Amino acid sequence: MSKQTRPGNASSADKGARRRRDRPAASVAAARRGQRPSRWWTGAGIVVVVGFVVVLAVWVTQHNTGRPETTGSNAIPASPITSAVGRTSQPPWSAPSDVPAAVGQAGLPLLGAEGAVEHIHAHLDLIVNGQPVTVPADIGIDQDGGRISPLHTHDTSGVIHVESPTRARFSLAQFFAEWQVALTATQLGGLQAGDGQLHAFVNGRPVAGNPGAITLAGHDEIALVYGPVPPRIPSTYNWGQL
Repeated sequence: MSKQTRPGNASSADKGARRRRDRPAASVAAARRGQRPSRWWTGAGIVVVVGFVVVLAVWVTQHNTGRPETTGSNAIPASPITSAVGRTSQPPWSAPSDVPAAVGQAGLPLLGAEGAVEHIHAHLDLIVNGQPVTVPADIGIDQDGGRISPLHTHDTSGVIHVESPTRARFSLAQFFAEWQVALTATQLGGLQAGDGQLHAFVNGRPVAGNPGAITLAGHDEIALVYGPVPPRIPSTYNWGQL
């Protein structure tokens, strides 16, 4: 008489068959479980990239806010010009009518506001044949366009303002280029400076060579003399609150 299989107890063969039938389902479940981490990491990567772009956009916006607008580039030349091309007429010389062209001739930008990184003042006395020559107001200031050069004048006092958005060197030739008055080692406007007729002084001390190469420094008193040298050369200026 053959043995009967008790209810609820499977034979070894039946158990093996069930294991084989269950393997495909288990494999599919395992494969699905294995896909979840890959999708999670992909989503996390997208979030990180988007977050980085947002942070970068905020940083750029914050750092650009309040920067002066410029005409073209706002870069200040590393080496300023040392000779000025401009009018070759006799003094006096008025402020130029085409300020953007004059400032461009000096190699400088026009800004939407005065710079604050470098802020100094120098004073210029210009004496021709014993007579003072007025330095005009608004050199380097474009009133029509509402823009300003980092190198400019506000009045006829002879005070030259340097208000730059970056640290830089500024020369006397740059100022004369903005004034549109020729200045070289041998020429001042229409005055030919032969035979030692053009003299330059900084803080009362003579400066040899090309006067256009003089670099402006804080509270410098610059005297440019054409013709006979007066007995007393200005060596300082009453700066007041400047």
